[in-house]
Amino acid sequence: MIIDWLSGTAFQVAGTGTTWAELLGFATGVLNVWLVARQRIANWPVGIANVLLLMLVFWSSGLYADAGLQVVYVALGCYGWWHWLFGGEQRTRLTVSRTGRREWLALAVVGVLLTGGIWALLDRATDSTVPLPDALTTALSLLATYGQTRKRVESWWLWITADLIYIPLYAYKGLHLTAALYVVFLALCVLGLRAWRADLRAADRPTPVAPGPAPVTS
Repeated sequence: MIIDWLSGTAFQVAGTGTTWAELLGFATGVLNVWLVARQRIANWPVGIANVLLLMLVFWSSGLYADAGLQVVYVALGCYGWWHWLFGGEQRTRLTVSRTGRREWLALAVVGVLLTGGIWALLDRATDSTVPLPDALTTALSLLATYGQTRKRVESWWLWITADLIYIPLYAYKGLHLTAALYVVFLALCVLGLRAWRADLRAADRPTPVAPGPAPVTS
């Protein structure tokens, strides 16, 4: 079966086996973030493939919140795909925008509730050894993905924060290739933030008005 093959060891890193799912997750993950940074619509189907691979990796490693998060990512991926195509004015392609104050407040409240709820669930209902960081990164990733579906430039800051927690978390769980992947993600997020901010500056720049015809003098 394909799941058995994906769960098989491709090679070893520091004495720990790296599965084909983790290896393919690395490749599709890098490609996905690069496509997002360049605002390419193809990031969504590539991203859906990526999260399905990572779902298998995380479940096998006992990162249950991260595994469950991938199911939500599939739904958000489908929504983001549609919204990037038709979410602009008069159902045109979406453009980069900023997060408003009310939206930030709503995101903060949802983030706290998500983190607390997932932390309690993992601590009481699973054998997770990292319930709090697993819950926190899950909440941050969901909020960042929401912002990405709406092309909010600040979504990159949420991804950067999540990646800074993910890197040591995955290294601790023995997912060395995935930890390395998130180092690459961190660099790509910085590049994506710079690219989207450049688009915002270009959009904010006033359009030059063409000079009118010179007055006729007698």
